[in-house]
Amino acid sequence: MKRLCDGLTKPKDIYDGIPSNFPGIKQEYWSGFRARIAALRPKGPIATRFFFKNLTVVVVGESVFAHGGLLPEHVDYGLEQINNDVRDWITGLKDNVSSDLVRARNSIVWLRRFSRKSVEECDCSMLEHALATIPGARRMVMGHTIQTSGINTVCDGEAVRIDVGMSKGCINGLPEVLEISRDSHLKILTSKPVYDSDRRDLVIQERHGPLEIQVKA
Repeated sequence: MKRLCDGLTKPKDIYDGIPSNFPGIKQEYWSGFRARIAALRPKGPIATRFFFKNLTVVVVGESVFAHGGLLPEHVDYGLEQINNDVRDWITGLKDNVSSDLVRARNSIVWLRRFSRKSVEECDCSMLEHALATIPGARRMVMGHTIQTSGINTVCDGEAVRIDVGMSKGCINGLPEVLEISRDSHLKILTSKPVYDSDRRDLVIQERHGPLEIQVKA
């Protein structure tokens, strides 16, 4: 619209620098890919208007929230510094940000060490170490890795995995909510029958595990 109005500064082409084709991707999806990258990349209209307000890591009471999870080296780097670095990258104040924070396999966004299907495959000792370096932290709440059985805990309640794959593009999972009360007790509000046999494959019965309550979606 601004381009059609005389006297207004012509806006920058939001597609500048974005390729017009994506090898390995069906051509029918190319325009959608371009639009998504343009909107969400650093300095993009969605990123600068909405994303920069969100924290990469946040501590509320005894709970630490991160999309994939935190390793001890992330904590050593500094949670406030992490939030500042990612925010400045999204808004364009920094040209780049460490891949250890947002891109690498073990970054805060992509980490899966505490979210694997089998509790034996989860690095509980690493998680305990990371939490021990955050004053007052008792648990880490994370998403990213879909839990086909619904919200669950491992590592004696220190890892709380809440990604239930609700999107139709994932597994179209039923809605669930993790409720954390002021006294730090946990409840899982689930629209799936609590005693459904399908839930028992991944729900690890922990000593400090959350209480499940069935509700209507």
